[in-house]
Amino acid sequence: MNFQTLALAASLSILTVSPASYAGNYPDKPIEMVIPYAAGGATDVIARMVISQLPEELGQPVVAVNRPGAGTTLAASGVARAASDGYTLYTTTAAHTISASLYRKLNYDPIKDFTPIHLIARIPIVLVTSPNYKVDSLDEYIRKAKNSKDGITVGSPGNGSPQHLAQAMFQNKTGAKFIHVPYRGDAPLITDMLAGQVQSAFITLSAALPQIQSGKLHAVAIANPTRIDAIKDVPTMTEAGLKDFNAATWFGIFGPAGLKSEIQQKLHAASAKVASDAPFTKRIEDMGGQIMELNPQQFGDYVKSEADQWAQAVNLSGARVD
Repeated sequence: MNFQTLALAASLSILTVSPASYAGNYPDKPIEMVIPYAAGGATDVIARMVISQLPEELGQPVVAVNRPGAGTTLAASGVARAASDGYTLYTTTAAHTISASLYRKLNYDPIKDFTPIHLIARIPIVLVTSPNYKVDSLDEYIRKAKNSKDGITVGSPGNGSPQHLAQAMFQNKTGAKFIHVPYRGDAPLITDMLAGQVQSAFITLSAALPQIQSGKLHAVAIANPTRIDAIKDVPTMTEAGLKDFNAATWFGIFGPAGLKSEIQQKLHAASAKVASDAPFTKRIEDMGGQIMELNPQQFGDYVKSEADQWAQAVNLSGARVD
């Protein structure tokens, strides 16, 4: 064997061995966790809950990096272009799967350009009514919405949000007449609901839970397959008469596409262990959420099904972002 052939064989050997070897040594430096929202919101809080415990499992610091803007697409675009070495991770929400249908132009693919790692938690959407628009049942709410001349007012934290899209799906399924009132976030929406300025809303349970528990807002039904302990007296949509109507926001961890399976599994195991810790689980449940126990493959399948559902909802709503 001549020198050139030997050198080539050595190079090929290095290329073949080094990824597995590299994965085995992972991580050997700090990891960045990109969060597509500003500090203090639900996504930031949940991401930092995970981040605070991951170093104990991984043996390296995990640093939170907030990159808000453009409805999560600014942060997602950066993560999609990052090296697939496991040192840039991404905690995001259901908005990630909505983007593909909502935005006319994206410089990344929300499915193909990301590696699913762990679905942390799911927080369902709940239908609530204001203090001056109480109804005794979901059936009564639908009947009033159908018979309203102009439609009843339904608030959301913004066009194209999961809450707005849940409203569009509900309207399509029931024939209800709605006047959509978009806000810039949950806080101003809840303020106007408490004042009776908006009659109803599809809202993330965590945002409205204190007002529901205090009786200031009336929860009609929850868009979830099962009841939630935090509001265990509130029926599911199916129990209330509307079959198979489920909608939620969720919080999950991704890496860029091409992440080695060994690294993906190591990160999943570490994240799952953190999320299954009793104090962590209790905090999520106190927010009205549920801990999810899906492996990376199941999480990937869930993301695809979510993208399909939200694509239909975007089409129904007419929402678009140029």
